[in-house]
Amino acid sequence: MRIVVTRPQADSERTATTLRGRGHDVLIAPLLQIELVATDFSGGWGGIIITSANAPGAIAGHPAREKLTKLPLYAVGQRSADAARAAGFSNVTSAGGDVSDLVRLITTRRAEAAPLLYLAGEDRAADLMAELVANGIAAEMAVVYRAVSAPFPPALTAALKAGEVDAVLHFSRRSGDSYLTGAAKTGVAEQSLAVRHLCLSAPIAEPFVKAGAGNVAIAKRPDEATLLALLEQAEA
Repeated sequence: MRIVVTRPQADSERTATTLRGRGHDVLIAPLLQIELVATDFSGGWGGIIITSANAPGAIAGHPAREKLTKLPLYAVGQRSADAARAAGFSNVTSAGGDVSDLVRLITTRRAEAAPLLYLAGEDRAADLMAELVANGIAAEMAVVYRAVSAPFPPALTAALKAGEVDAVLHFSRRSGDSYLTGAAKTGVAEQSLAVRHLCLSAPIAEPFVKAGAGNVAIAKRPDEATLLALLEQAEA
């Protein structure tokens, strides 16, 4: 299949490697790009929480990096855990699931008395802080990166016009909105809706359904493995 991946560049490259390993042709078309946010990490923390692979890299050049990487880190899934290790964290535990799984992990495994520090993006799909508070877990959030819209790639416009796209993977509501807006601006709105849209969650799928896309599928769990499993259903 010819599959379009619209994540930020680094995330798209990782997903593309997996897809190509399964025999798919991949068009990387980032519709978001990551910008770092200047953050003050003064304070004492008992550990780190991340829900995105973008978060650990955001502290790479920060003066507090050495102090932070010595702390235990709780990651929502394997991809974010791997990114944390690559960024220098050694004591990393993955919840292997979603935000609810992450909260359960922290509740059962946490031994630190000091508050945890949540390294977050500016836009978040789930309210992790509310769940932590509800479970009596002291934590503070620091926004370390933001995703901003990127131009609609000419290669994606050309592929849609030529009917050379079988499916598009949508990992966030923001990138989904950018896809629809960009397609309209470049004159391929009709073609952009005609392909198969595979979405990480129902909120991501909503604008495609409203726009009239006839082939929209939603992952049963909000993780990459479950989303990619939808491709096998499309091929069956």
